Amino acid sequence: MGAVVAMREESFGDLLRSWRQRRRVSQLDLGIEAEVSARHISFLETGRARPSRDMVMKLSEELEVPLRHRNRMLIAAGYAPVFRERGVGSPEMGIVREAIDRILAAHNPYPAVVVDVAWDLVAANAAAEAFFGGIAPELKGERPNVLRMTLHPEGMAANLVNLAEVRAHLVHRLRRHAESSGEPRLAELLEELMSYEYPGVELNVAHVPGPGDILLPLRVRVGERVLSMFTTIATFGSPLDVTVSELAIETLWPADAETAAAFR
Repeated sequence: MGAVVAMREESFGDLLRSWRQRRRVSQLDLGIEAEVSARHISFLETGRARPSRDMVMKLSEELEVPLRHRNRMLIAAGYAPVFRERGVGSPEMGIVREAIDRILAAHNPYPAVVVDVAWDLVAANAAAEAFFGGIAPELKGERPNVLRMTLHPEGMAANLVNLAEVRAHLVHRLRRHAESSGEPRLAELLEELMSYEYPGVELNVAHVPGPGDILLPLRVRVGERVLSMFTTIATFGSPLDVTVSELAIETLWPADAETAAAFR
């Protein structure tokens, strides 16, 4: 109850302005997209006008506000939230779990993981569990974080041949994600990752593509071998549940024949 009361104290106008500025959209441009005047947008932001429920939904859709924050905007405007948040293990999520299980199993013998909005691990296939098997046990708690396991000095970072390049890419992606999502846990995670130190590693480098480069690989030393991989990320289309909207499936693929053979 306390959390709901705190959320109701938020101003719809402040939330609207915050998301409009986050998306770098002017009042005029937002008004054109929402088919209202820029003056009406201004009145909504200053509290001189109260939005209808449909207007809250339309504006949040135009601004691509995450579902979790659309609920906050609805509550701030005086309406009940409409997007439910079901746990992955709930009975209603059976069809989602089945899709996840099929994707993860089909991707063996290559690693695949499912993460939430903060990159906490939700599920993994057998190949991913083996892939992360050599990192420090304390990094694999009840809800391990994939980015932490990758970049922590006692995680995969110790065996990343191109650590500086991979770190630069992941930090940039996380920073953009933190800015666009409004998720405070991402800002905290970014600060943590930026604090990691790697003695003897020059971090201020950028990958200069070679003639044969197509993608930036993740190059991991495993014994005498160096495995080279690239990643793809998939999300659920048109989600109407907060949990589903925040899930992402990351799959790792071999970047060369030697790596493919090693995984097989």
